[in-house]
Amino acid sequence: MVIIRRNPDGSIASQEGQVTQSHPALASKKGMQAMADAGRPVPVMMSEIATKINNAKDKPRKLKVLKDNDSVALRQVLKGAFDPKIEWLLPKGDVPFTKNDAPVGTEHTQLRQEAKRLYLFTKGGDSTLSNNKRETIFIQMLEGLSAEEAEFLVAVVNKKVNNKYKGFTGNLVKEAFDWNDDFMKKE
Repeated sequence: MVIIRRNPDGSIASQEGQVTQSHPALASKKGMQAMADAGRPVPVMMSEIATKINNAKDKPRKLKVLKDNDSVALRQVLKGAFDPKIEWLLPKGDVPFTKNDAPVGTEHTQLRQEAKRLYLFTKGGDSTLSNNKRETIFIQMLEGLSAEEAEFLVAVVNKKVNNKYKGFTGNLVKEAFDWNDDFMKKE
């Protein structure tokens, strides 16, 4: 067995008669930080946003969580969760699907990416789909999401977000995004 020792800069410590070299698989702390800084940050999942709102102690902190994570996809999902005019064409209650056991960040899509397809499941969205096909597509979507985001989406479709996440209400969303009672931007 060979023991590889590293210098503080990440290079391989020289052994008797050998030249010191850096190995790409042995990145230094500085190199790892540079790679992290250069990469695109992983976006926060909507289920994490909901959990942060649930755990926030007061309304200003809950509003800050929503404002800090504002995106078009988040607004679409929350409009579907709280706007009473949006009718979901899916059965109410629990959805029979296989939860994705992959670790968060691997082998699954994110609700932020799938938000643009949610119109398929609402009244007036896509009238060419049969109910059976619509439900099949929804189950496939849930199975592609992480287990936490799938549970959040089921709460959205059932309009039970406030039941699952304490303090996550339509009024909070309207105040955070400056929406009127019709869940539209105030003029």
